[in-house]
Amino acid sequence: MPETQAEPDRHGFSCGQCGALLEFQPGAASLVCQHCGGETPIPDSDEEIEELDFHEWLASLESEEETEEVLTVSCPSCGAELERDPKLSSEACPFCATTIVAAGGSHKRIKPRSLLPFRVERSKALELFRGWVSKLWFAPNDFKSRARLDTMLSGIYVPHWTYDAAVTTEYSGQRGTHYYVPVTSSTGKGTTTVMERRTSWSSVRGTVNNTFDDLLVRASDSLPAKYMDRLEPWGLSDLVPFQSQYMSGFRAESYQIGLEEGFNEARKQMDRPIRDSIRSDIGGDEQRIQSMRSKFNNITFKHILLPVWISAYRYRNKSFRFLVNARTGEVQGERPWSWMKISLTAAGVTAVLALTVTVFLLSQ
Repeated sequence: MPETQAEPDRHGFSCGQCGALLEFQPGAASLVCQHCGGETPIPDSDEEIEELDFHEWLASLESEEETEEVLTVSCPSCGAELERDPKLSSEACPFCATTIVAAGGSHKRIKPRSLLPFRVERSKALELFRGWVSKLWFAPNDFKSRARLDTMLSGIYVPHWTYDAAVTTEYSGQRGTHYYVPVTSSTGKGTTTVMERRTSWSSVRGTVNNTFDDLLVRASDSLPAKYMDRLEPWGLSDLVPFQSQYMSGFRAESYQIGLEEGFNEARKQMDRPIRDSIRSDIGGDEQRIQSMRSKFNNITFKHILLPVWISAYRYRNKSFRFLVNARTGEVQGERPWSWMKISLTAAGVTAVLALTVTVFLLSQ
């Protein structure tokens, strides 16, 4: 195919050969013209993906250099905030299928510095989607027919934070040591002696150190947490520096969970490993943690975008979503149930069991 030069404008990147809009090609490092087929390579970036100082950025969020003004449109149903497409006066929300009128606002946000580009192509995502739908047991028939619509699949970059930290924790607790004592009991046949376990407790204090790297925190609540979590792992070692070419043909959601709030979520992820370190430090056979005081040092973060294919529509006034990790092809989704099919199946199983029991009794 002939190579063309991409010319950026306010709507995206234009093909230097025919003037049509270019779109990023998943799995490749190029933009492709959907009209003439011209390809434009995305130049390699020499920008490093750096960890940013957490406290320094909290103090500088009002800086024009550190933030950007983004036009957004909000979904009145699920609350998703998408970067506004100036070509559309209304659209279906890719997260819940509610119609959004293109009246929105703008707000400042920390610029994303890196992302994972789409790797799974739309056709492959649709194949995975259809395969998932076809295997659903006890789903309403009209759900399956509506869920096969190609137009319901959207490519979205979902915002996330990652956090690094060195944590020093002072604790107090108790160490339990098992010991055994003989216990004799009398029965009608004589006496029996068994060794019973007891636990001796002693007070302990200490300090443990934990290091955390790239703790991933969702910066949006638009998608169900349990499904997004099941899309992991993402392979964050493959992050590339942010370039707007990767966004061409796709949408991006703006973060709703801010930098500080996101770190509070990261602290929750740190809690179990810290407690595990304390229990290991206490030693013995059992451990009790009575108090812990953590100091967080060298906190850094990244604002990243992760690619997801989403299918969403409303069925009987309820939203159902299907998600594809656009890097690995991992699929997760919500689905309705046909209680009529379940009831008929249950009745059939009951009838078969009743017949089996009857035949068995008559054969005796």
